[in-house]
Amino acid sequence: MIELTRLNGTPMVLNSDLIKTAEASPDTMLTLINGEKLIVREDTAEIVERVLAYRARLLASVVKRLPNYGELQRAASLTSLDLSGQPKPPSAATTQNPR
Repeated sequence: MIELTRLNGTPMVLNSDLIKTAEASPDTMLTLINGEKLIVREDTAEIVERVLAYRARLLASVVKRLPNYGELQRAASLTSLDLSGQPKPPSAATTQNPR
C-alpha cells in the first residue's frame, strides 16, 4: 500500500498492485486494473518511487524470514532481483555424480 493525496488534499492509501497506468496530463491520473480512474497530487516519478520502496520493504520482510542463502536465491529469482555480485550456491545438477 502506498499513501497518495487526492486533488482536494485528502490523503488516501492505495494498493499499488491495482495500478495499471499512471499518466501526467497535467494532473497525474491513475487508471486501476478495474478501469477506475483516480487523480492525485503526486507526479508519476514520485508514485514510481513509492511503489518501488513499498515492494523493497516487502522483499526485505520476506528475506528476513528465510533460513538460508538458497532460500534468498529463490526469493530473488521470483522478484527478478539481481544477485550477480553474490557467490552462487551449488545447484542440484552440479552436485550429482555424472554417469
